[in-house]
Amino acid sequence: MKLEVQNVSYAYTPGSPVLEDVSFTLHPGEILYLLGHNGSGKTTLLSCITGVFEPAHGQALLDGVNVRAYTPAERARRIGLVPQIHVPAFPYSVREMVVMGRAPHLGLFGSPGRHDYAIADDALARIGMARFADRPYTELSGGERQLVMVARGLAQQSRVLLLDEPDAHLDPKNQHAVLEMVVELARTQDLAFIISSHAPNNALLYADRVLLLKGGRTLALGGVVEVLTAPLLTTAYEMETEVIYDHLDGNGAVPRAILPRRR
Repeated sequence: MKLEVQNVSYAYTPGSPVLEDVSFTLHPGEILYLLGHNGSGKTTLLSCITGVFEPAHGQALLDGVNVRAYTPAERARRIGLVPQIHVPAFPYSVREMVVMGRAPHLGLFGSPGRHDYAIADDALARIGMARFADRPYTELSGGERQLVMVARGLAQQSRVLLLDEPDAHLDPKNQHAVLEMVVELARTQDLAFIISSHAPNNALLYADRVLLLKGGRTLALGGVVEVLTAPLLTTAYEMETEVIYDHLDGNGAVPRAILPRRR
């Protein structure tokens, strides 16, 4: 399923756009990182892609169809949103949390059946969390909870998954576990991912392409080597930044780390 974002603009207040003329195409199996400081438009862009917000100008298309032309349930069967870690009000089991992803496939008053629970169990198995199925979600670690949210997105059976800061509040080991799973799913299941993040170093490791936003506009869009440069990152984050490179024999320079430059 191909996602096309065409010249999307959005304003919460007329005349004060927070997103202006953003365009890109996402193909199956691709991982696109959204980077930019707070207020750069990342979350607003995700909301326009899911159809929650209607752009003031432009459109988001799924296989050529405007996402707003679908009903909410139809959109949810095509695009899944994996939120940041949250703690529910009730101590649902891990299986119950994952089967909630089946909601777009049920009727208004429908409840999950054996088939839906089988899909949820399969999603947990695919991310290596089957042994946690009966454990209360609230007893899991932060990284485990984020993996459960990915499983819920898989149970939704959408082909495009949007991850809202999946690396936030996680230690490096859990960030690695979650993002390695994303890469595996993209490569083996042909799922497409958009990841909103404040961690450009993770984009170095896991992104196929990067969309760098500044003030709601596209500052740069392209491959990791092309976009994650010191001048562009310095402009985007409004602080002096340096990129550490490995110089490989005859293969050019490969960026390995992004650091703030101390004066």
